[in-house]
Amino acid sequence: MKKMNVWLSTLGFLLVSSAASATQWQINNNESQINFISTKKTNIAEVHQFDKIAGSLADNGEFSVAIDLASVDTGVEIRDSRMKEFLFNIADFPKAVISAKLPPNEIAQLEVGQTKPLSVDGMLELHGQKQEMTFEVLVTKVTANELLVVSAHPVILNADNYKLAKGIEKLRELANLPSISHAVPVSFYLTLNATN
Repeated sequence: MKKMNVWLSTLGFLLVSSAASATQWQINNNESQINFISTKKTNIAEVHQFDKIAGSLADNGEFSVAIDLASVDTGVEIRDSRMKEFLFNIADFPKAVISAKLPPNEIAQLEVGQTKPLSVDGMLELHGQKQEMTFEVLVTKVTANELLVVSAHPVILNADNYKLAKGIEKLRELANLPSISHAVPVSFYLTLNATN
């Protein structure tokens, strides 16, 4: 009987551990945000965002984020329209996609209220171009069913790496500006909810 109890306890532990490690996470769009900063006339900076974000974190650490570029929100309607058409070319490239691999064991071992800094290698696909990059993030287990992934510091994107230079030049001409920076800081906070 004692051996049976030990066996049942062990089985129960393994089942609980397996369930914990097999947790799937989904991005909550309403509680997530990706921001970017544009700089014009050398020193005038403005913060913009994307309103539609989707993605998931699998139990093996595979992390993907899809950004709907048509949801760009700069606070100025005509500027939004110009970015969609001339910069992002959403007719041909409607989304930007980030893919990365998070260490699954470190995510599974997070206690509620604990924050873990991570250096994550990933890939950004934007405007038909793919570039490897490293993201410095802070991962917090807010509750048993909620994770928060936040950029520890902004990621600097070089528009030239994604063949966006012509689009930026077009925006500059349309707005009659002397300059628009090709270096774009991007920051994010992503709320993920457990789906199982």
